[in-house]
Amino acid sequence: MEPQIPQAEAAPAHPPLESLAARPLLNSDYEARPAVFYEELRAEYGPVAPVDVMGVPVWLVVGYPQTLEILRDTRGVWSRRVDSWRAYREGAVPADWPLLPVVEAGNCGFRDGADSTRLRSAWSEGLRPFQDRSRPEAKALEEAVRRYADELIDVLAENNGHAGTADLAAQYARPLPLMVVGRLLGTGPDGDDGLIADLWRVMDAGPDAQEASARLLARMSEVCAARIAAPGQDLPSFMLAAVPDLTAGELAVEMAMMTGLVGDVTGTLICNTITEVLIGETGARDSVSAGMVQEAINRASTANPPMANLALRWPRSDVRIGRFQIAAGDPVMVSPAAAHLDPAFTGNAAPDSIYSSRAHLAWSAGPHACLGRDLATTITTVAVERLFERFTGLRLALPPERLDWRTSPLIRGLRSLPVDYELAGEPPRPASAAPETDGDPQESDPAGAEPASLARRILRAMRLSQS
Repeated sequence: MEPQIPQAEAAPAHPPLESLAARPLLNSDYEARPAVFYEELRAEYGPVAPVDVMGVPVWLVVGYPQTLEILRDTRGVWSRRVDSWRAYREGAVPADWPLLPVVEAGNCGFRDGADSTRLRSAWSEGLRPFQDRSRPEAKALEEAVRRYADELIDVLAENNGHAGTADLAAQYARPLPLMVVGRLLGTGPDGDDGLIADLWRVMDAGPDAQEASARLLARMSEVCAARIAAPGQDLPSFMLAAVPDLTAGELAVEMAMMTGLVGDVTGTLICNTITEVLIGETGARDSVSAGMVQEAINRASTANPPMANLALRWPRSDVRIGRFQIAAGDPVMVSPAAAHLDPAFTGNAAPDSIYSSRAHLAWSAGPHACLGRDLATTITTVAVERLFERFTGLRLALPPERLDWRTSPLIRGLRSLPVDYELAGEPPRPASAAPETDGDPQESDPAGAEPASLARRILRAMRLSQS
């Protein structure tokens, strides 16, 4: 039975959003104990609360029924176009607001109506060869992901030994989907060292997010121009074949979005799934032990959805949520992470039942639901399977409460995932390239030679991006 939004008495008058006392979204509880933060908001305000997102007041929807209704948008109330934002039209949004590059991107996530339908049609057909497991492209991609996972584990073992300590975020979960990005684009990692750093700057809404977004788009423009000139068996080429009137600019914007969804969000999903399995409090460990990796992914997606909060949308007309009247053009952010904690979602069920629910909103819902869900699930499934097949011993190297979470208004992911490990079987044979060190990447790259494997290239690029 579908949850119903409770009806209440007429809402009391309240000041406009800009005049309300808004709690900062980014705070120590939000990072380390988000459940506490979301529940405090729910207790004080109800299903929607005014929050400050890096200097800009925003309505944060924390109720499950309200979030689901907004995502489904059956009445056509909600717009994803940035020009629907009243303060934006009036020039009241700071030009250096770190999330501005996200909402100004102009990709299909920020289009409405026919524009959105056209671009999503290109995505649906472009992704089909990689998501339909009967297609040779999907089979080849799955084999490639398995090979990438093994390469990363081999490099980890070469650098750290048969047993030791490793950072599975930096050495495995993050680099693996970045290797997939190159395959989807039809390019290798050559020249893309900066792309990795820029991608994280945009998703984390860092101080130089706007410059990073411009560089990312420029790189994607080069790639898409090459695909238009010489189509191949890659995602942009398949999208062009499906919707031939796609412009180079449109395609570049969509590919820039893809690098974030595959390169960062999927990497975060891999890391969060591994973390849930190692902590073992939501049934994810039992799921992996029983060979049900996709169930473990489902549990992790509920406990810690990679996109904790989804980017802004705006009502076309005044709309009531809880006791607040949301004015037309007010910015609204829905929170799957908070919605998953709402008693309307959890009921009185035991935690295992809660976390195994397939009613979670980690993939969004409605007209903007994620079209790449199967691709992300396949990449994550292979990554988790190979990790736990290759290691006989794997445990957190520090207590769960000391894990270091990223500071991001959108992403719920770890900065690092330190583990103690022991490999199964014999250690891998050293590759021809010298193992890279924890010091200056150039020290392991004499005479400027590039690392021999794709895994080494990506790991080297990641270290350079953080230096």
